[in-house]
Amino acid sequence: MGLFVKKPLNTLLAEAEESEKGLKKTLTAGSLVALGIGAIIGAGLFSITGMAAANHAGPGIMVSFIVAALGCAFAGLCYAEFASMIPVAGSAYTYSYATMGEFIAWIIGWDLVLEYAVGAATVASSWSGYLSKLFASFGVALPQALMMTPFDTAADGSHGIMNLPAVFIVVVMSLVLIKGTSESALVNAIIVILKVGIVIAFIAVGFKYVKPENLQPLIPENQGSFGKFGWSGIIRAAAIVFFAYIGFDAVSTAAQETKNPKKAMPIGIMGSLLICTILYIIFAYVMVGVVNYTEFGKGNASDHLAPVAIAIEHMGTADASGVIHPAYPWLNNTIIVAILLGYSSVILVMLLGQSRVFYSMSKDGLLPRFFSSVHPKYRTPARSNLFFMLFVSLFAAFIPGRVVGEMTSIGTLFAFILVCIGVIILRKSNPDAPRAFKTPMVPLVPVLGVIVCFGMMAFLPFDTWIRLIVWMLVGMDVYLFFGMKNSLLNQGKTESKSYRVVSSTGIVMAIILAVVAFAHHYSAEVADTGLFYFSLGFALLHLVIFFVNRSGKAQTA
Repeated sequence: MGLFVKKPLNTLLAEAEESEKGLKKTLTAGSLVALGIGAIIGAGLFSITGMAAANHAGPGIMVSFIVAALGCAFAGLCYAEFASMIPVAGSAYTYSYATMGEFIAWIIGWDLVLEYAVGAATVASSWSGYLSKLFASFGVALPQALMMTPFDTAADGSHGIMNLPAVFIVVVMSLVLIKGTSESALVNAIIVILKVGIVIAFIAVGFKYVKPENLQPLIPENQGSFGKFGWSGIIRAAAIVFFAYIGFDAVSTAAQETKNPKKAMPIGIMGSLLICTILYIIFAYVMVGVVNYTEFGKGNASDHLAPVAIAIEHMGTADASGVIHPAYPWLNNTIIVAILLGYSSVILVMLLGQSRVFYSMSKDGLLPRFFSSVHPKYRTPARSNLFFMLFVSLFAAFIPGRVVGEMTSIGTLFAFILVCIGVIILRKSNPDAPRAFKTPMVPLVPVLGVIVCFGMMAFLPFDTWIRLIVWMLVGMDVYLFFGMKNSLLNQGKTESKSYRVVSSTGIVMAIILAVVAFAHHYSAEVADTGLFYFSLGFALLHLVIFFVNRSGKAQTA
């Protein structure tokens, strides 16, 4: 009993058995690789790569992808071991529950909202940018006010109202998920085949238009501030684009719907990671070689999240006046259409992962039963899908793509760190547990995973850390007032000591929030006074809440 009660492995394995009320087993190793590729290819290549190159890494974005892939390789090996021995829905949340106890599992489960739900909002925002490019190629100008959030500014100085196309694609993909996982996997497989073909076509066509001068210098000189080019910019860019690699993580959330998870999970995770890493590096080389990286930071906010469209426009020859005429006009719109379809599959996989994590947390009593309600016909968590359809739509409509992208990255990195630590713990606590796949060189590989991932987290901007801490404090509120009292493993009983531990943790987090807020306020080139005062007020409010609850009495069912 208590905060660190662990979910027994035999209980987890029993949950993996299919039942009439459970999730239907339909996925194979091949469909898992396609699922992973569907999540990985798209988000990193097609959305924030341009911003990361323009603002932080320049042509060195290729090196940033290698650094990010290194962290993914270490974490991916750890994920593969966990997924092969604990084949149930829930991903890092479930793994943490088995190794580090309920409290840590809650923290990682809540963090996964950033990784999946906010990630889906990021990609939906970029989807909107490419849709605008597609319509513009046919001479149709979509209203910019409905393509941007209220915090975005167009080139003419006007502000957005809401990102309406982003809302549209989130709604459509949510409805596809409600219909069923096997149908979702079929749709995804078709899109992945088309998307990989177009990526290869982009590389093949673009190679001849790569200009050596666009790649020099590979790592632009630092411009005097941390993360603004130079090696600090390379690492910051790696952290920003890191969320593009969460495909294999999303694969692990579908373990309970996989026919032979012990064999299929490692293949799905590492196979999709390897294929996509190679394509990322080559694709980035072509993109920053065709057009100077500074071009990706120009134009409207919607243009910033559509860097491939900018690169496509430069694949051709210039006339006497300097205007570039695309050599393959038919290819331009074809690639943009493929990107739109590819983004749809990315959003689908992220929404799938999110609903499955909340399904697991709800089954454990840490969230309301609403999230584990299964549709009687489709056998999918339909209500949960509808909830996140609304939640993600609001993020996509009103929060800028850069902000939600960095939130996704820091949430992903945090999840990977806990999974790496979990492998070390489980090797000590359950050395004889059956493992269809073993992470090599433990503890070296998990430790390297922790170091690389935390190193990238440290290079993210202060405002991203502020948003992470604020979100985690909200999660502490939910756990304190609901999860602790309804946990099935704790049988509805909560000790006074548990209240003190949770409240003390919350107090520490509130203090850290205040410190980071001051650091951000006095180090930023342009002070964000609103964020500063909000952070201080939020920290003060939670200091009061957690101090009051440190003396909470034991609750009985």
